[in-house]
Amino acid sequence: MRALKNILITAVILTSCKSSDTQLVIMPAFPNLSFEYPVDIQFPDDNTNRLFVLSQPGVIYVFENRSDVASKKVFLDISSKVLYGGEQGLLGLAFHPYYKTNGYFYIDYTTDNPRRTIVSRFRVSADDPDKAEPSSETILLEVPQPYSNHNGGQIVFGGDGYLYISFGDGGSAGDPQNNAQNLQSLLGKILRIDVNNRQGNLNYSIPPDNSFAGNSNGYREEIYAYGLRNPWRFSFDKETNRLWAADVGQNTWEEIDLIEKGKNYGWRTMEGFHCYNPSHNCDTTGLTMPIWEYGHDVGYSITGGYVYRGSSAASLIGKYIYGDYGSGNIWALDYTNNTPQNTLLFPTVHNISTFGVDQNNELLFASYAQGKLYKIVEQTAVEQTENRETPSEIILKQNFPNLDRVRSSEFARLSPWTPIRDLVRDEVTRRAESSTGVWRPFNPNYAIGFETCPRHLVGGK
Repeated sequence: MRALKNILITAVILTSCKSSDTQLVIMPAFPNLSFEYPVDIQFPDDNTNRLFVLSQPGVIYVFENRSDVASKKVFLDISSKVLYGGEQGLLGLAFHPYYKTNGYFYIDYTTDNPRRTIVSRFRVSADDPDKAEPSSETILLEVPQPYSNHNGGQIVFGGDGYLYISFGDGGSAGDPQNNAQNLQSLLGKILRIDVNNRQGNLNYSIPPDNSFAGNSNGYREEIYAYGLRNPWRFSFDKETNRLWAADVGQNTWEEIDLIEKGKNYGWRTMEGFHCYNPSHNCDTTGLTMPIWEYGHDVGYSITGGYVYRGSSAASLIGKYIYGDYGSGNIWALDYTNNTPQNTLLFPTVHNISTFGVDQNNELLFASYAQGKLYKIVEQTAVEQTENRETPSEIILKQNFPNLDRVRSSEFARLSPWTPIRDLVRDEVTRRAESSTGVWRPFNPNYAIGFETCPRHLVGGK
C-alpha cells in the first residue's frame, strides 16, 4: 500500500496545473455521514437547509446541509412495511409544495402479500420538525407488481403543483406482458395526479388536462406519458420546466427522454433509437425518440440526474448531469438549441444510485454500496491537492440497477490511460482479479479514483 500511495502522489503531481486554473472535482459532501444503501436525496422548500436521504431498506434520514455535520436523525422508519431486496424497497420521496404549512410528504415503496408498489402521504410531527408521524399514512395508489424488478420509484412535484410518479414495465425481461404499451395499465408509465383534491373513491383527482382524462376506452386517466421500460430517475429543470427522464435499457442501449404529455416513448417496440420487438422493420409511427442514447460499451444502467442550476460549478450550468450505475461514468449533456452535445466528466468507481440537489440547487449524488454522498464542484489545482485523501483500501463493486453487466471480460474494452495511470490501473486490476473478478473504471481526477467501500451485490434493473 505504501508503494501505491507513492504512485498516487506522483500521479497528482504529474497531472497538476496552474493554481489559477479551475477543474471539476468530486468531493465528499458529508464526510462524517454514511447511509445504508441510499437511493434518493431530497429537500423540503421550507428554508431550513436540511437534506433527507432514503435508505432502500425503509428508513428516511434527515440532517443539516453542512459539510461538517456530525450526525443524522431518523425521520421515518417504515422498514417493517417495506419489501426490500434487489430493486424493491423504499424508493422515492417528495415534499408537498406547501410542506412548510401543511407538513405533507409522499413516498413510494414496495411491499408484499401481494407484491405491489404503494404511493402514500405522511405528515411531519407537530412537535418535532425532524420526526414524521408514522401513523399518519394515507395511501394514494397501490399498483400490483408482477415481478420483482422494474419498479420505477421516482415521485416529484411539478411546477403545476401535480405529483408525477414513475413506474417501470413490471419487470422480468423484454416486458413480456407489453405493459408499457397497454394504456389500461399503470406500468411502464409516468403518471400525473392532483393530491390536493379527491375524486370519487380516490384519495387524489385526475388533472383535467391529462391526455386520457374522461376517456371511454378504459385507459388509465392518471397516465401522463407511456412506452417506458424503467424510468428510475427523472427531474424537472426549474428554469425551463422541461421534464428529463433516464430510462434504463434492456440489452444494448440506455436512453434519455424529454417527457411530454401524452407521448409514447416506444418501449417495447424500441430500445433507444433501435428496434427491439420486433428486432427489425418495427413500426415507429407515433413514437417519440430519445434525445440521447449510449451503448453498453460505456455504461450498463443509466441513473438520471438534473439540469445544473447551482453556483459551485459554473461550467455545468444549463447542462443535464447524469451517470451510470454499472460503469460509474458521469456525463454532462448540453441540449442547447435542441442539439445534444455529450461530455464525459468523470469515470468513477461509484455505484451511482441517485442524484439530488439541495435548496441552493447544488448537485449531489449517492454511492450506493459505499453509502456516501458526493458533490461536484470547481476548484483550483491548489485546492484539489489540499482536499485529496488517499484511501486505505481498494474494493470494487457490482452494479444497480442492472445486474450481471460488469464482468472481468470487460477488462479488454478499457480505454487507454496515460502511463502513470497504467501503473495504478495494474494494481487495481490485480486486486480485482484476485477478489471479485469485476472491474470498475476509476476516476483519475479525484484521488486517482480509489474508494473505501463494503463488498455488496444487489439486484439488477
